[in-house]
Amino acid sequence: MSSKTPTPHPDAAPPDSSPLAGAAAPEGADAPPAAGPERRPGLLRDASLSAVLAGFVAVVVSYSGPLVIVLAAASAGHLSTAQTSSWVWAISIGSGLTCIALSLRTKMPVITAWSTPGAALLVTSLGAYSYAEAIGAFLITGLVITLVGLTGVFGWLMRQVPTAVVSAMLAGILFSFGTGVFTSLKTAPVIAGSVLVAYLLAKRWLPRYAVLVALAAGVVASAAGSRLDIHLDRIELAKPVLTTPDFSLASLIGIAVPMILATLASQNAPGMAVLTASGYRPKDRLLIGSTGLVSTLLAPFGSHAINLAAITAAICTGPESHRDHRRRYVAGVSCGAFYLLIGAFGSTLVVLFAGLPKELVAAVAGVALLGALAGGLTGAVKEEKDREAALITFLATASGVTLFGIGSAFWGLLFGVIAHLVLTRRRAASEKAAA
Repeated sequence: MSSKTPTPHPDAAPPDSSPLAGAAAPEGADAPPAAGPERRPGLLRDASLSAVLAGFVAVVVSYSGPLVIVLAAASAGHLSTAQTSSWVWAISIGSGLTCIALSLRTKMPVITAWSTPGAALLVTSLGAYSYAEAIGAFLITGLVITLVGLTGVFGWLMRQVPTAVVSAMLAGILFSFGTGVFTSLKTAPVIAGSVLVAYLLAKRWLPRYAVLVALAAGVVASAAGSRLDIHLDRIELAKPVLTTPDFSLASLIGIAVPMILATLASQNAPGMAVLTASGYRPKDRLLIGSTGLVSTLLAPFGSHAINLAAITAAICTGPESHRDHRRRYVAGVSCGAFYLLIGAFGSTLVVLFAGLPKELVAAVAGVALLGALAGGLTGAVKEEKDREAALITFLATASGVTLFGIGSAFWGLLFGVIAHLVLTRRRAASEKAAA
């Protein structure tokens, strides 16, 4: 790229304008072509150990945490082993395909996953309906999200949100993961301490491999303390189970409507915010529409909702993935590949991740997200006029409050936008009176 063309810092927050339309686009994403030699990205050429590792860590976090909620929902709904395995297969394959396809298509680290709040909703509601009725609700959920994405309604709403509020929401989402490194010291000081010390030392001398070194140190410490509980009796390929959907008004109201709201507000909105706060310009129609379509196609096999990820996405969009933002898309491809590998075996390989100490997962996720958390905090306080609204957003999001089945990320976003509108109008009125 020509040296005369200004290039934004890869981890800098977007300028204070529309987070989707005004963000500085990284080269290789949606940036316009510039004078000079054209860069020809290639997956093998752009691949790096740090990016592949970022994708792996994202998958470890997904299967060690959110999947547990899916399994709890399956148990609450009295699903058979075959139906549960098909459910795990569907959400894993759906996440893997969308990660790979969208990351390659956009040259951005697009990380997708299954709807965690949607799964939490099913823990308490799935048992009230037949499995066929639940499948029908999943199908309607996918169709509605696809339409919302393709029409651009969702993107239009996101473009009204100030950049500082978006960055503050990102920081609020990641806050508990940052503190998790230190809260883990109470229950597993050797494991968490090994991860933290190894990360800091590697950050000093091997910065690109700091997370890898931290993960290795944590695994060694866990094994030394007999905390690895991994028992793999057999490995079997998953057998998808096709279920004919049954539609009922009760299941549409009880499952589809709250799942649509929770998935859009608690998953896709933060997911778009993570990409935006990292300096990318995500195309909402493509990303939301594609994940909704894949959800629809896989719903008969048990997939409740595929959406953009937020927490695991931050692992792959930050500098820990790669210093060059143009090469971080490899982390998205890597994440998708691991999803496909594990998903192909249904729930049999899940025990590998379930056997990892929770303190190890928390500590590794925490250090992997430090860069993204720092970027979110920087963007939140960059402009003095937006700091109060950003602070309200950060506190509401970090509180973890859930209202009406919708998570804190949405409420932080909503309260932040309201605060921004009130404070901006008050400031404008004061300036007009002074003039």
